[in-house]
Parts: sequence; C-alpha cells; structure tokens
Amino acid sequence: MCGILGLIDLNRDAGKFKQFEPALSLLHHRGPDHQKAIIQSPIALGHTRLSIIDLDARSNQPMVDLSGRFTLAFNGEIYNYKELRNECEQLGYSFKTESDTEVLLVLFMHFGEKCLVKLNGFFAFGIYDKKEKSLFIARDRFGIKPLVYYQSETRFGFSSELKALMKFGFEKKIDKVSLFTFFKFNYIPAPSTILKNNYKLEPGHSLKITIKEDELEYSKNQWYSIPYDPTAEKDLNPHDYQQSQKVLKRFMRESVRRRLVADVPVGTFLSGGIDSSIITAIAKEEKDDIESFSIGFSDQPFYDESKYAVNVAKHLRVKHHVFDVKSADLIETADYVLNHLDEPFADSSALNVFMLSKHTRPHVKVALSGDGGDELFGGYNKHGAEFMLRYPQLKDHAVGKLKSVWDKLPASRSGYIGNVSRQLQKFADGYSLSARDRYWRWAGILNEEQANYFIKEQMLDRDQRLSDDAHTYKKRKDQLLKHIRKNGTLNEVLLSDMLLVLPNDMLYKVDSMSMAHALEVRTPFLDQHLVKHAFKLPVMFKVNHTTKKKILQDSYRDQLPHEVFSRQKKGFEVPLLEWFNGPMKTIFLDFASDRDFIQEQDLFNQDAINDLSTKLFSNKPGDAPASAWAFIVFQSWYKQHML
Repeated sequence: MCGILGLIDLNRDAGKFKQFEPALSLLHHRGPDHQKAIIQSPIALGHTRLSIIDLDARSNQPMVDLSGRFTLAFNGEIYNYKELRNECEQLGYSFKTESDTEVLLVLFMHFGEKCLVKLNGFFAFGIYDKKEKSLFIARDRFGIKPLVYYQSETRFGFSSELKALMKFGFEKKIDKVSLFTFFKFNYIPAPSTILKNNYKLEPGHSLKITIKEDELEYSKNQWYSIPYDPTAEKDLNPHDYQQSQKVLKRFMRESVRRRLVADVPVGTFLSGGIDSSIITAIAKEEKDDIESFSIGFSDQPFYDESKYAVNVAKHLRVKHHVFDVKSADLIETADYVLNHLDEPFADSSALNVFMLSKHTRPHVKVALSGDGGDELFGGYNKHGAEFMLRYPQLKDHAVGKLKSVWDKLPASRSGYIGNVSRQLQKFADGYSLSARDRYWRWAGILNEEQANYFIKEQMLDRDQRLSDDAHTYKKRKDQLLKHIRKNGTLNEVLLSDMLLVLPNDMLYKVDSMSMAHALEVRTPFLDQHLVKHAFKLPVMFKVNHTTKKKILQDSYRDQLPHEVFSRQKKGFEVPLLEWFNGPMKTIFLDFASDRDFIQEQDLFNQDAINDLSTKLFSNKPGDAPASAWAFIVFQSWYKQHML
C-alpha cells in the first residue's frame, strides 16, 4: 500500500517539476515509511511507501530495472507474486529483493501489458519505458486501489489522489454533470471526477501514453471485465446447489489465505454481520492469533451494533477490540475528513471507517474487510426489494400501490419507525418504474427531479432540446445502465452494483479513510476466482422472498452464531439527523445562508437550498440529512481547493 504520482510535461515547465515533491508530500499519509521522486524532464515519477511485503530498503520505489530502461511506481499487493517469481526465474530472470514490486517490474519487462492477466491482487501502477518513451498505467480488476489522471495534448499526470494532481496548477473547472451526479449519489462515478479533464481510470482498464515530438498520444484499453453471460443463467438442481457451496467455500478459504500473507501484523474488521463474520471465522482457522476490531456508539444505541461483533468474536474465540466512539468524536472526525477528501464524497459512513481505521492501526498494519459480499450475493435491502418487484406477491403489490399513504408518514434514518417509513416510500417510488429507471432511483439518494432542482444549470430534457451538459449526463447514465435489460435478472443489478456502487462508493470510502492512517485493507470477497464463481450462480441461489445472500448464509450457517443470520441488515451509519439538530446545525445554516457566495459560485439553486433547510428541520426529514451533509462536503471542498 502506497501513494503514487507521475507527471509528463512536454512544455518542460520548470514550475511544474518544482511542485513535484510538494505534490508527492500530499500522499505521505498513504506511505509514511519512505518517500522518493525521480525527476528527469519531461517525466517524473514518485512514490510514498507503506512497507508490507519485504520491509528491506532495497524494495523502496520508484524501482528501476538493472538496464535503466523501466521505472515502476506501484501501489497495492500481488498475492500470487511467489508463483509468478518462480515463473520468471524459469525464464532466466534473477531477483535482488523479496518484494512483489520487483516481480511486477520483471513481468512487465517480459510480457508487457499482457502481464496484467497474470496478477491476483489489487493495484494501481505506472511504469515508464525510457526506450519507447511511453508511460503505461493500469488499475486492478474491481477498483480496489484508486488511480486518477489529468490529460491534455502536452501534459499528463497520474496519482493516487486528485489533490496531488491539483498541486501542479492545471486548469481547474467544475464538471457540472459530475456535480449533478454527486448530489444524486453522494459520490461521482468513474471515469469522471469533479473537475473537467481529470478522470478516474476505470477498474480493469489501462492507459498508454506515448511521447511524440510535440504532443502526447493516448491509447486506452479494457483488459478485464467481470465474466457474466446473461444468456447462460439457468436454474440448477439441489445437487448443484450443494456443489456450488463447496466451491464457494474453497474459493473463500483460498482468498483469505492469500490475504493473510504479510511481513507485518494482520487483523480483521468485524461488524458482526454475515460478511465480516465469515472472513473472521476463516482467518481464525488459518491464523490462530488473529485479532478483530470494531467500533461502538454507546451514546447512540440505534447505531450501535458492537454487541453483535462481540458475540461473534466470543463464539470464534478471537481476541476482539471494541472502540467506543462518542458523537463528539465523530464531529471532531468530520472536520478532519472534510479537510482530507481529494474530491467531494458524501457517504457519511466514511466517518465510521475513519474512526475504525484510526483505532485499528496501532494494533495491526493490515486488516481484512467484508466489502464486496453484498454486491456479489445480493445483500442490500434494495436487492430484496428488487426481487419482490420482479416476482411480486400480493403484499408487494399492496405496498407499491399505497404510495400516497407512505408519503404522509414521518420518514428518517434516525429511528426504527421512521426508517421503515422511508423504506416503504422508496419501495413505492420504484414500484411503477422500469428496471433501469428503478435501479437509477434506488442507487441514489435523490431522484433526478430532486437533483435537477438543486443544480442551477439543469440536466433534464424538458423541451426536447438537450444542452451539452444534459447530453453528457444522458450518455453517462446510459453507459452505467447498459447491463440492465428489460427482461433480465437480478444478477444484472448485482453486476451494475459491482461496476457503480462498489468501486465509486464502498471501495473509495475504505481506501481513502484507511489510508489516512496508513492502514492497508484487503478484501477477500474480491478475489477474481470467487467473483467468477459468484456470477455463474443463478439468482435463486442468492435471493428469494425471505432471504438475501442465501448461498453465503447456508454455506457458513454451522460455523457462526444464529443471530448473525437472523438480524436485520443495517448500514454502517452515523447520526446525521441528530447532528443537524445539534452541533452541526449552525455549520449547515452558515453555508446555506451565504447567498453572496452561492451566487458567486453560480452552481446552485438558492430556492432548493432553502427548501432543503425547511425539510431538514421538519418532522419528515427523509434523506434530507444526507443531502445537507453532501452540501457541506461540497462547499468545504470548494473553499479549500477552488478559491
């Protein structure tokens, strides 16, 4: 785990290269063990290292091969590097370190871009070929590690974080379509970022930049896609179900075993839910002294699920650490997180991940998490709701048709009754929509009309004359929805979640908040062999009218306490509504009432912000706290980076 940074400037602007080391220092939190830059105009590469495999200084980066032709800056872990090293040795190569970095360097030297398919791990890297005068960057299959870049005809930069690129003084202009989608989703889907001409490299993609005489040539390639064939899905018989469980358990064990390899202490995040409990159970069998970590909220019982983690740890006989977090701690954390984010990101559970990582880091340098389990096996409440609408029973029709009733109920995320009302309203919202439109609605916080009202330059096609931004929005939306067919299955929804929600929300959140404390988080559910197996399974193995993640539950039911499988699914949330009725009320109102600044930005509809304030402090706040938090996040980021 590390931070990486690269720059090509055909203009050979001394000012840009003078800023390289200060820009690299902005990634120090990602790799506090070593920092180095190699600057040879018109190119520079830099690296900040978090030492996990082969702690020796010889494995520091950027790493240059013996001939001096190739220079590598690499972030991530290659789990099968020992097997790949043996393969390279049989080809005649020798090694001077025990690191996976050198194995990746040699693989690229021998196989070129084709080396990517050999890698089992998570990674983002850039490698410069001095002979060809080309830079090659690539990102792992599922987007576990971030990789952002800036491009123009004469300049190119890449980094682990957008704020390092901004240090070079490239033109900064808000992408208004990204702003719209930010308020819809609370994050910005790849390949876009909040800034024009700045992009996220999509999962499973690579980009080659070749230096010509007076311009840069770009060649982008998708080297991996999730292997799902919608035409091959079919129901299997009970024997196949049992066999599928055995295969699932084998892949899970192999994946956890790979991710326990490190030259530093390793632990697990344990929430007490299905995914993290399964990983902790397997890790305990593989490594008897494994320790687990969770946080609790003693002053906010509705959000406190630490007792479930304690019970699982006791059942597994794992040494468990619970860190009690008070609301005051989270408020203090919010300040740091707002200053830390490299682009607007408003999933408020990032605050929880930040606190969990902060308290875990003094004990271990690597933690295993359960990310990916919900997307692979259908674990979210929306997956159960989607199944009900595709195979409706009488009660499902009744709930869907009573939208006018549910809309009158007080709705919020801060209590059981209010949360049920909110979920009923959202279910009814999707009842009469097509599969694509329902997915788009349920994947976001706001619907399109609400987001459209919020933004000054509107994105929806009201008069059949699409503006350039509206056309761009439609194009991006169609691309993100392309896997959902009219008569498809729930697996297409899961695939879309793997491509949209997982990398842009869940994985970004975990990476940015854990790396703020130089903690490496590994994700056993996102092993390529396990993912391939999961997308061969029919929907009936994953979700039905009563159960989500069915095959996962049935495979591990005899290894974990009953309550792991019987408890209701609940997100890793923070008490936003309580905050806005308390210590954050003034902060929000200060931002919302600054009319002169909002007018100067020329981005928002002031009437919509006023209406958000009214709804936020009403008895039916619904998802208003999430939108209010998104507004604070954006305004804080804007003042920090755009002024």
